[in-house]
Amino acid sequence: MLWIIVLSVIFSSSPINCQLGILHISNGVSSKEYCVVYNSVWSHLPETLENALQNPLKNLVSSWLCEAPIVRQEAVRDMALVVSRGSCPFSQKALIAQDLGASALIISSTDTLLAPSASPSVYEKIRIPVVLLRAQDILDAQRVFGTGPGMQAKLYAPQPSQFDCSLVLLLISVITVVLGGYWSGACERDRLSIGVSGRGGRENKDDSIALSLHSPLTVTIFVATMCGTLVLTYFFYNVLVYIFIGIFCVGSANALYNCLDAVMDKMGCGSMQFSNQNCNFSVRSLILAAACISIAAVWVVYRNEEQWIWVLQDLLAIAFCLYFIKNFSLSNFKICVILLGLLLVYDVFFVFITPFFTENGLSIMAQVALGPGASVNRKHDDVVQVFSEPQAPSEKMPLMMLVPRFSSRAYNLCGKQQFSFLGYGDILVPGLLVAYCSRFDVWINNSKKTYFVTCCIAYFLGMVVTFAVMQLSGMGQPALLYLVPFTLIATALVAWRRGEMKQFWAGTIYEGRLDQTSIL
Repeated sequence: MLWIIVLSVIFSSSPINCQLGILHISNGVSSKEYCVVYNSVWSHLPETLENALQNPLKNLVSSWLCEAPIVRQEAVRDMALVVSRGSCPFSQKALIAQDLGASALIISSTDTLLAPSASPSVYEKIRIPVVLLRAQDILDAQRVFGTGPGMQAKLYAPQPSQFDCSLVLLLISVITVVLGGYWSGACERDRLSIGVSGRGGRENKDDSIALSLHSPLTVTIFVATMCGTLVLTYFFYNVLVYIFIGIFCVGSANALYNCLDAVMDKMGCGSMQFSNQNCNFSVRSLILAAACISIAAVWVVYRNEEQWIWVLQDLLAIAFCLYFIKNFSLSNFKICVILLGLLLVYDVFFVFITPFFTENGLSIMAQVALGPGASVNRKHDDVVQVFSEPQAPSEKMPLMMLVPRFSSRAYNLCGKQQFSFLGYGDILVPGLLVAYCSRFDVWINNSKKTYFVTCCIAYFLGMVVTFAVMQLSGMGQPALLYLVPFTLIATALVAWRRGEMKQFWAGTIYEGRLDQTSIL
């Protein structure tokens, strides 16, 4: 259990410099909470509602408070003042409110909310909390509680959980790669068994759609096509995003069907055949097809519902990755080295090099994966924006597995749902090598599955290093930079140690020379 403790420590996030808080308004009968943005260096808010100070709310939204208002100090002393944003600095408003004896300053804004800032010298002078509130929220409070006296306000900022869901993604990725590789090896054993025994009656359902890379030229063309597609998607995102959504919907529904069908075959579930007009139908196939199509259709319709649709997207993504790893085969270790090496360069270039050529300094890879205008976390980058009006959801490429982070209620109120994410390529690319190792174990009749197990362990360690570096650096990482060396070096060392490098390098060429009776 020691490794679980180590992983928990690695994937615990560093403390967050929170800028999102909550304004709790009540009138003794009912209460309601609203999102506020504040500067955690400037203002210190308690973490719980119970520890927050309660003060009467004074609505001066008709004033900018850029100069002392015509009100008596006694009328606003120890109250939370609500004023409009206006054109003067936040610090000027705060100093005036503080001189009036106010307990807090709430600035109503019709613009995008950003944490208020001032020079360090001003920070020392201001001793009351200063927060920004959406103008529509203060109007909603007036509608709910009325405009008369009696409203009480509390300001607090619950801290989000420090647990990073990257650990969940790591487990999902490892399980997917292991299952996909095992499935590929099992299908290879079935294929060779059928070939040797001459049992032609049984047919492999997926042989007709299996794909293979068998020469350096085809690998180079494949990677060049990926590069071109990524660049085109960057420039024509608004059009190509819908094409990718359609491809993912159809492909993942088909993959989910085949995954569930294989599970039912393994469980020995009957198919219940029936005929109609000389056509044979399977009740099981019809039910599975209807279920998978329905799941994919629900995902398409509700793909922008962030609160829950990630469950369906991850389910479809896992099925897609499993089916891809099982059906897309690499013919030998030489092809594995060429493909993974080129994709490592591809990943590093589009993550680390392209920011020097883009206008906003973000990588092409990140902008294609997260969508236009998306921001990528950098170390010490704590800027938080809250839009004053609801924003139409932006289309995103279905290219990542998502797991929501355990954020605080403030994040939910402010519509700032956060996700940990993992690109499909970080599963598929090493998964192809894992699948090759699984098939090679079958070719040499290795009952201990040495190559398969070694590659799976190397993938797991590579993922641990990837996420650890990401946590320590505070930046997204090209995972193939760590996964490719771990998996390639580990499997090559096993082949060298066992004296099988020549066979491992040759792959299917060596397979053709095998005495296939030794496989059974």
